[in-house]
Amino acid sequence: MWKRDEAVRPASGPPAAPQPTTQTAASPAPRQDAGQAKPMEHTVNIGKSVVIKGELNGSEDLTIEGQVEGTIQLRDHVLTIGANGKIKAQVFAKAVIIQGEVVGNVTASERVEIKDNGSVDGDIVSPRVAIAEGAHFRGSVDMQRKGAPGAQKPAAASAPAVAAPAVQKVGA
Repeated sequence: MWKRDEAVRPASGPPAAPQPTTQTAASPAPRQDAGQAKPMEHTVNIGKSVVIKGELNGSEDLTIEGQVEGTIQLRDHVLTIGANGKIKAQVFAKAVIIQGEVVGNVTASERVEIKDNGSVDGDIVSPRVAIAEGAHFRGSVDMQRKGAPGAQKPAAASAPAVAAPAVQKVGA
């Protein structure tokens, strides 16, 4: 149907008319490339009626509103557990934002955030952890640093982090 319109327009009108139509059809991809550092990177959503059992791997940011049981691995990406999300899994991601419910250990290379209605029953391993007031957490926190610990301790920015509490409470 697009080709049919393009074929008709050049015959009856100037050749410039079909070019904007072609550019408009192809324009979403270049705009995403120009606006983002990585053109393939976008967020994938798992709806609240979806149930997954097993291993979930990906190379994109992911938002889960449904249920997942097993293992979730998004090592270089952000995992968001939505308000309706119910997770019974071991989680490995760059960053994990929890608004729903997680039963299992959470490991993140950058940060873990438990929002005010979020719930975690399990251990957290991450260099940065934020637990909002009203959130539920039962487990332990291990705030491992990225890279070699000796390489980051002498840095001036690391000195206040050593004195900071292991778990930071964030207001609602």
